[in-house]
Amino acid sequence: MLGTVLLLLALAKTACPSPASVASRRAEALKKLLEVFGMEDPPAPPAHFKQPPQYMVDLFNTVANADGVTKNPDILEGNTVRSFLDKTHSEEMRFLFVLSSVAKNEKILTAELHLFRLWPRVTDGPKRHHFCQVSVYQVLEKDKPDTPGGKKLLAARLVSLQTSGWEVFAITPAVRDWTEDESSNQGLLVTVQGLGGSPLDPPPLQFASGRGHHESKKPMLVLFTDDGRRGASLPTAGFPGGSHAPGTAPLLGRSRSTRSLDRLQPCQRHPLSVDFEEIGWSGWIISPRGYNAFHCKGSCPFPLGENMRPTNHATVQSIINALKLSEGVSSPCCVPNKLYSINLLYFDDDENVVLKQYDDMVAGSCGCH
Repeated sequence: MLGTVLLLLALAKTACPSPASVASRRAEALKKLLEVFGMEDPPAPPAHFKQPPQYMVDLFNTVANADGVTKNPDILEGNTVRSFLDKTHSEEMRFLFVLSSVAKNEKILTAELHLFRLWPRVTDGPKRHHFCQVSVYQVLEKDKPDTPGGKKLLAARLVSLQTSGWEVFAITPAVRDWTEDESSNQGLLVTVQGLGGSPLDPPPLQFASGRGHHESKKPMLVLFTDDGRRGASLPTAGFPGGSHAPGTAPLLGRSRSTRSLDRLQPCQRHPLSVDFEEIGWSGWIISPRGYNAFHCKGSCPFPLGENMRPTNHATVQSIINALKLSEGVSSPCCVPNKLYSINLLYFDDDENVVLKQYDDMVAGSCGCH
C-alpha cells in the first residue's frame, strides 16, 4: 500500500499532463496515504494554538526516536494511546470525558485517570494528617452521585500529603461501559477522606481542575487501545504496496541510460523522504515532522552473495533463471526483508491528542527475494 501511495505522489510531481490531472493524481495519492494511516479524512488542525499534554509528548519520546521510528515494539501493549481532557471545567471533583472519537473496532486495554495533586493546605496543631484516602467512583446517576446506588467504586488508595505531582488511577471498567453505551457516561466522582474513612472538612488534598490551573496540570483520561491493524511479518508480507519492481517511482522521468545503470547496481537501501509539511499535514501532526521510509533498489544477479541476504527460495530462483531451466522465471527482486513501525503524535477531530503506532512503514534493510 505505501509503495503504491509513494508512486502516485511521484507521478503527481513529475508528470506533464494538465494541472487538473496532476491535482487529481495528488488527491488520489493523499487519499491512499490516509488509508495507510487508518483515516478517511485528515483531522482539522486546532482552531487555536494548543499545547499537547506533556505526558503524551514524553510517551512519544519514550516509544519513538526523533523520526518517529519505534525504539522497542514491546513498550506499548496495543497500538493506540488516546488522551482526553475534562469537559466539566468545575472546581468540584467531578470529571467528564467525551469518548466519541474512540472507534467501535478499538479494543479497550487500559484506561487511566490522571490527576495532578496540588500542594496540601497548611493545617496547625496535632490534627495535621500525613496521608488521606482518595477514592474514584463511576457515576451511575448524574443527579444522585452521593447515594449508595448512584456510584460505583473503581479505585481507592492512600495518598501522601507531603508532596505534589501526578496520581494515576485505573478506571478501565467504567470506560468499557461508556464505549459500549455512550449514554451511560455520567462521569467520575473523586472523594478525599481520612484514614478511617471519615470525611475531612476542609479536605487537606486538592487536585488541579479544568479551571484556574495551568494547561499542563488539567485532569486527563489516558486510554490504551488496539484497533487490530497489525502488520504481517516478513518475508511473506513483502513491501507495503505489493511486489512491483523496485525503484519504479524514483526512476520516473529519468534517462534510459540512468535506468540501466541503476539495474546494474547491487540490491541496497536508498533514502525515501516523507515530509508531512510538504503534503499539507503539519497542522494536525505534532510529531514527527516527517520520516525516512527508505526503499530498496538494485539488481539481484547470479550468483547471489550473502551480502544480498537472499532467501533459499531466491537462491533457487536465481539458479533456475541463470541456467534457463524453465521458461518465464525472472531473477529475484530487491525488496525490504526487515520493516520497522513508526509512531504519529497528532490531534484528532475533537482536538484530543493521539499516539498511534503503524507497522511496516520503514524499510530496515533490503535483500533479494
